[in-house]
Amino acid sequence: MPSGPVLETRDLTIRFGGQVAVDAVTCAFHPGTLTAIVGPNGAGKTTYFNLISGQLRASAGEVLLHGQRVTRLAAPLRTRRGLGRAFQLTNLFPDLSVLENVRLAVQARAGIGLHFLGLASDHAELIDRAQACLARVRLSDRAGVPAAALSHGDQRKLEVAILLALEPQIFMFDEPTAGMSVDEVPVILDLIEAIKQEGDKTILLVEHKMDVVRRLADRVIVLHQGALVADGDPAEVVASPIVQEAYLGVRPANA
Repeated sequence: MPSGPVLETRDLTIRFGGQVAVDAVTCAFHPGTLTAIVGPNGAGKTTYFNLISGQLRASAGEVLLHGQRVTRLAAPLRTRRGLGRAFQLTNLFPDLSVLENVRLAVQARAGIGLHFLGLASDHAELIDRAQACLARVRLSDRAGVPAAALSHGDQRKLEVAILLALEPQIFMFDEPTAGMSVDEVPVILDLIEAIKQEGDKTILLVEHKMDVVRRLADRVIVLHQGALVADGDPAEVVASPIVQEAYLGVRPANA
């Protein structure tokens, strides 16, 4: 396994008008680790994700994948280099079936263009791979249902299946259990844990639920007002005074 970081941000910054939403964040992420990104609402967590994945263009700073600058690359090109992103809001083809949504991602991973959609139905291997992804998120029984007909929780699971189909080296999850029922949450958490246990993937997780962070994270970084204010072992970071105040609203006793 490579010893160096697979993903880095260096002084990554974005401004909207006069407001700095992400403020010179420098951070490195290594294979085999799950990093939780936490912070209060408006701290810049999702914006930081958008800068890494290419949905937003940085005002300053760099994003590096495998040591190569990708700061100016569009999101699809970053995906081809192994960066996978599951969105907080579902990003699906609503009129296509659940299986077809995943099959398109399998085709993209295999380098088969969308104009081969008709031919792809004959490619049993691609379909088998799509069905395997659905099985991992427990959606096999919904394969023929239009994505639009799924519950919110099942749409989130479908989105994760699509991410699995792309076979990224870096998984980015933005509040993956948001809006899910209590019964649905374990499916996604177990899946993220299984990806982590493979040992060679890099996982970034934006999450508000501290029980999820404690269960999954090897490392926690904290953003506050766009700046990186803490980085380290989950127990130590969560207990630190700056996190207690910035994230939990608890002032230190000697303040």
